[in-house]
Amino acid sequence: MTPSDHIRAANAAARMSLPFTDRQDFEDATRGYITALSEPIVTATDGRVVWDITGYGDLSGEAPDSVHPSLWRSAQLNVMHGLFEVVPGVYQVRGLDISNMTLVEGEDGVIVIDPLISCETAAAALELYRSHRGDRPVTAVIYTHSHVDHFGGVRGVLPGDIDVPIVAPEGFLAHAVSENLYAGTAMTRRAIYMYGSLLPKGPLGQITTGLGATTSAGRVTLVPPTVDITTTGQELVLDGVRIVFQMTPGTEAPAEMNFHFPDLRLLCMAENATHNLHNVVTLRGAIVRDAHAWAGFLDEAIELFADSTDTLFASHHWPTWGRDNIVDYLSKQRDLYAYLHDQTLRLMNKGLTGIEIAEELDLPPTLASSWHCRGYYGSVNHNVKAIYQRYMGWFDGNPAHLWMHPPEVAAVRYVEFMGGAEAVLDKARRSFEEGDYRWVAEVVNHVVFADPGNTEARELQAQTLEQLAYGSENATWRNFYLMGALELRGGPVTNALGANALEMLSHLSVEQIFDATAIRLDGPRAGSLRLGINWTIDGAEHFLRLENAVLSQVSGRHDGSATLHIDIARSSLLFLLLGFVALDDLVASGSAGVDGDMSVFATLRSLLDSFDPAFAIVTP
Repeated sequence: MTPSDHIRAANAAARMSLPFTDRQDFEDATRGYITALSEPIVTATDGRVVWDITGYGDLSGEAPDSVHPSLWRSAQLNVMHGLFEVVPGVYQVRGLDISNMTLVEGEDGVIVIDPLISCETAAAALELYRSHRGDRPVTAVIYTHSHVDHFGGVRGVLPGDIDVPIVAPEGFLAHAVSENLYAGTAMTRRAIYMYGSLLPKGPLGQITTGLGATTSAGRVTLVPPTVDITTTGQELVLDGVRIVFQMTPGTEAPAEMNFHFPDLRLLCMAENATHNLHNVVTLRGAIVRDAHAWAGFLDEAIELFADSTDTLFASHHWPTWGRDNIVDYLSKQRDLYAYLHDQTLRLMNKGLTGIEIAEELDLPPTLASSWHCRGYYGSVNHNVKAIYQRYMGWFDGNPAHLWMHPPEVAAVRYVEFMGGAEAVLDKARRSFEEGDYRWVAEVVNHVVFADPGNTEARELQAQTLEQLAYGSENATWRNFYLMGALELRGGPVTNALGANALEMLSHLSVEQIFDATAIRLDGPRAGSLRLGINWTIDGAEHFLRLENAVLSQVSGRHDGSATLHIDIARSSLLFLLLGFVALDDLVASGSAGVDGDMSVFATLRSLLDSFDPAFAIVTP
């Protein structure tokens, strides 16, 4: 569907209200350009395409009517790709994944910072660097934080058993493997919508993610860190390069760090300062981040490093050069999160709810007019709601909202109260013609949930979501709207996002494996059943009990109430509990020892639920 006159007018107004004559970002994003892949397409060994930025086509010129002009400008910057010199001896590969890979040359080789999501894209990035700088060996790896786009491709730069220092912030491994474990199926499902990975690229489809072009779809790996950074001010020398670290836990990731290269007057801000407003909570789902702490760590970075820094780079987007520019940039990023935090709490304490605050709060002119504060990835609207949630939880205090009907039950009542589906759709079509798309999306959603087979309602809702997408400055909102329209027209869709992560799962602790298993227990079916299993896992004792419909474990001992004992390696435990291998087969192969009633384990396995990775989101 093409954009309506209402969306065309809104996008034209946005074009007039923002400082499009400011071209500094384009100068910075192209500064230091050296070379690029002749065709930026990366394939796996089986020929499957894991990265292809060519689908965006030509993004030059003015934005089409179907794309918010500010988002179009952001996309023009995010699809720039190639090898860039940051300062002499420091290079970035941008545009071969959603994140950047930075390479710092040392005495004997090169230090790799953030080896992307996939081995295939990381290997291509390293090869691009070597095509210009020679076949320098990788002498160290630094993970800036615990999100997969900053470590997943590590085996693409460390093939085989190369033994080099791997540096990460304290808590990295635990957070890296558990980030998507407990809510993994739901997060992965929603990530497909957030990143728009199934959408066609282009003016009527996905226009990047705001943080980068899109996510690669290759092999995800994880090599555990060998060096933990635990305190601000901690210093390392890697391959002759001196680095001073700043711990920033609880900001953009639960384990994250900035770091400074004193001899290069160079500062890495990880993902704590990018050229957009980031997420206080992501649309895919996550633990709410601490906007107040985030602002505080940005201020600390200015105090610690600004006077000895001439160049700043980050894990996404392009660098910033010049001490004054860096201070201005970091100060505005600091005040961006501080303003949202403080003003949300001010209005919260005046009695406004999260939704009300999100409608009222706008950025001050000095921030709103700065391109790097615009909401391409996070947004003012959903970040305000996240801050409210962090302090107040889901309940807004109105008792009418304390015990509401679930969507499908409420939808039937709404539609009946509004005079039936046809009456709702007639009124909704008039609102659609008037350009009141937010309202149409809200009311037609009730018809869809009351009667999922109502094709007229589904099509009107799909057309409405498309219009909302065409007018959205935020890339992830646009992707959610367009993916919603896709589901309404064709049913739930999915892809392999999150696959190929078995190496990550191999680093789960025994406790994490048992915790993840407890989440899969079907409590109502377990009822009053009681059972106990003693486990010896790599020589360590554990007791697993089912009682009161809760599965829990105790480390460090066995229990006399257990009627089964299993002796197994940790490497086999996860596969056993996931059902990939049978206990009988492990026993027969000598990979497990059993003493007691094996039917106890069969009973436990029968109570473990399975999750549908393609569940519906915008339909019942």
